[in-house]
Amino acid sequence: MDPHQPEADSAPALAAVFDEGHVDGDALLAELVATLRHEGRQVRGLLMTYPQPEAGCAGDMVLVDLHTGVHYPVSQALGSGASSCRSDPQGFARASEVLRAALAERPELVVVNRFGGLEAEGSGFADEMLALVTEGVPVLTMVSTRRMDAWQRFSGGAPLLPAEPAAVRAWVDQALAGRAVAARG
Repeated sequence: MDPHQPEADSAPALAAVFDEGHVDGDALLAELVATLRHEGRQVRGLLMTYPQPEAGCAGDMVLVDLHTGVHYPVSQALGSGASSCRSDPQGFARASEVLRAALAERPELVVVNRFGGLEAEGSGFADEMLALVTEGVPVLTMVSTRRMDAWQRFSGGAPLLPAEPAAVRAWVDQALAGRAVAARG
């Protein structure tokens, strides 16, 4: 065994892609999920989509269940002069059923679109993410620079991955191998 390589079973069950705004993180996660599913991996969770990409950050936000394709609208129309968060807590609460179902199913990996403002405040998907990790289900999410301190407190220092496909895939492979070792143990 190479002493410089971590053992497969030492892979942490939680990590976040560090979104510095230089890469389309949603597209990176979507591509990863498509690749894993093509390989026959059991991946569950939620990805963010923007039905009107031309509207930019003022457009609707919709979470999509990776397993069923069900759409969950998660943005509020606040008007052009609004400066508060557009996230709709009720929409996120409805979408949380996807993560609770994943907890019951125990897939190989759960992808959560992002650790955002709601999670930073202890709501959103925070409880579901912790429950999945506690049960040994690897969880991959994304976090922006703005939420770094909250992420560190929430995760206890879980890995931050560069927004590069190879780095994210390396963590996923390590997490999946660690889960397989734990299942055999």
